Amino acid sequence: MMAVAAAQKNREMFAIKKSYSIENGYPARRRSLVDDARFESLVVKQTKQSVLEEARQRSNDAGLTEEEVILLNAASESKEAENAIQRAALVLHMREGMGSMARVLKTIENFKGTVVHMESRPSKSDGIQFDILVKVDMSRRDLLNLIRTLRQSASLGGVNLLTENKVSVKDPWFPRHARDLDNCNHLMTKYEPELDMNHPGFSDPVYRQRRKEIANIAFEYKYGDPIPVIDYAETEVQTWGAVFKRVLELMPQHFCAEYRKVFAMLQEEGIFREDKIPQLEEMSAFLNKHTGFTLRPAAGLLTARDFLASLAFRVFQSTQYVRHVKTPFHTVEPDCIHELLGHMPLLADPAFAQFSQEIGLASLGASDAEIEKLSTVYWFTVEFGLCKENGKVKAYGAGLLSSYGELLHAISDKPEHRPFDPSTTAVQPYQDQEYQPIYYVAESFEDAKEKFRKWVSTMSRPYEVRYNPHTQQVEVLDSVDRLDNLMSQLNLEMLHLNTALTKLKASFA
Repeated sequence: MMAVAAAQKNREMFAIKKSYSIENGYPARRRSLVDDARFESLVVKQTKQSVLEEARQRSNDAGLTEEEVILLNAASESKEAENAIQRAALVLHMREGMGSMARVLKTIENFKGTVVHMESRPSKSDGIQFDILVKVDMSRRDLLNLIRTLRQSASLGGVNLLTENKVSVKDPWFPRHARDLDNCNHLMTKYEPELDMNHPGFSDPVYRQRRKEIANIAFEYKYGDPIPVIDYAETEVQTWGAVFKRVLELMPQHFCAEYRKVFAMLQEEGIFREDKIPQLEEMSAFLNKHTGFTLRPAAGLLTARDFLASLAFRVFQSTQYVRHVKTPFHTVEPDCIHELLGHMPLLADPAFAQFSQEIGLASLGASDAEIEKLSTVYWFTVEFGLCKENGKVKAYGAGLLSSYGELLHAISDKPEHRPFDPSTTAVQPYQDQEYQPIYYVAESFEDAKEKFRKWVSTMSRPYEVRYNPHTQQVEVLDSVDRLDNLMSQLNLEMLHLNTALTKLKASFA
């Protein structure tokens, strides 16, 4: 598929691109997922236009629609793809009634096509008598030639190519199974120690080599593999320990109750200790036991689309490297201290885990503009969110839980605190060079989820998706059969719920 090929080309561009922050003059402050999404959208748009123009030149037909260009490009990728038989749906707009339909059918036969379904209805368009839906099985190359030929027919007022399913070929590729996340580990921007002079490890060759080794572990990781163990050096453990002690000092007064509860559980199980950096494998097992979330290693900051897509499968892509010893309380990029102390405790909370997954599900198949909005919502909630607790404002965003200067700023009376509302949060400009002037405060995670669901329902994606935890697959709900299957499952769950309620009431009688 050209869409996949184009996505791969985009990913290659991201992977070789020099640090975006260097080129745009950003100071050494943690990068914004929002700006990453905007930059990604720009590169995708430019790359897509380049690919379409290239395909049109190859086809020698500048009049092709985008869908047809995608189809033609896929056909020309290999001889096997060119001759592959596929099913396609054509809508023919007949000017002269049904009399010319015999010529259309003969043309399909000449291009080695097989008609598998045909239906007609009176047209509502001026000058068109009938709209004819024809489903055909034929090779991609022959299909394009058929479309060109039919469009030259005077008896037809137009020909439209549809896809067999509801998901348009224009929609971006997205993973359908957890194993597909092997293709969602591409870096777009990062503070690279070997390139960024502002990085605290720039002049430290030992640290730079260490980063490369750990990054290679992440790049080689594949679905189903155990997460490799990192043998952390004494200086790395000391950096962890310094931050760990600061968390213990600030947590009782400033961190939300859900965080404090899980943090205590992690201490009880010996995963959170001052003298040991947790391994991702043991943390992943802990999360999986409590909320079904798992971890996979990442080499650095991922593209916004890739990162959000992983959340749909309850997978959090986590770095394993440690910030430089010179800056223990500040990181210009997400390191494992930020991930472990900032994100992991709340990913073990059921309500927060559900909210994170719903952001991920909403991102699958979303437009570039919607990815920007989802990234903004993520940034002002999961990264820099505040919530109410007994009349006081507490932090739940990982960026605040691991960036203590901004934490103290966020809970002070200096910034403006606004109620969380996805429709306004999604378009709020983000300040990337200093602390935020505005933070959004959620009444609760449940309240945030309900508001988020209502907002997502207004997005342009023409289909709904759900995650099936039994198969680790994302299902596109674009057919009556799939909806019927889901309804059957829901009816069974409701039966169990009603039975449980009946028995519970009887026990109190």
